[in-house]
Amino acid sequence: MNDTIKLFPMKKTRTKLYLDLCCLNRPFDNQEQERVRLEAEAIKAILLRIGTGEWSWTGSEVLMFEIGQIPNLDLKLDVALMTNDVSETIMAGELEESRAKELRVLGFKDVDALHLACAEKGGVDVFLTVDDAILRIAARNDRILKVKVRNPLNWLTEELKP
Repeated sequence: MNDTIKLFPMKKTRTKLYLDLCCLNRPFDNQEQERVRLEAEAIKAILLRIGTGEWSWTGSEVLMFEIGQIPNLDLKLDVALMTNDVSETIMAGELEESRAKELRVLGFKDVDALHLACAEKGGVDVFLTVDDAILRIAARNDRILKVKVRNPLNWLTEELKP
């Protein structure tokens, strides 16, 4: 019998995620469309795993600012409560502003470019969004981006494959 004792087992690092505001709003969107309902369930499952510590959530001051701009007070509170599990908040400084300018040239909107720049600074493994425009632009420019950009439903489906 050949039993090997591993003296230095490999540490498995937790997956670092960045969820944009579109993701956080999805569970509160009208659930009549199947796509919306499935994405909402995927986001809930992702947040549950973040809550158990299986994955970590990196946010940003950009995300917190956007949440503060939600006009519906009940929705603002519900979304803000979801961020209790954010383990790291990235501040947007000059480097992120500069990177966001580069990203805007690729077609990203101002706030989306800042989100991506913060996600890159935070060294996240994947930036999750349900925004089709962001997903399309990211797919066209995946070699330029320093972070993977994925739809949460598609990413979760891939991540949970045996």
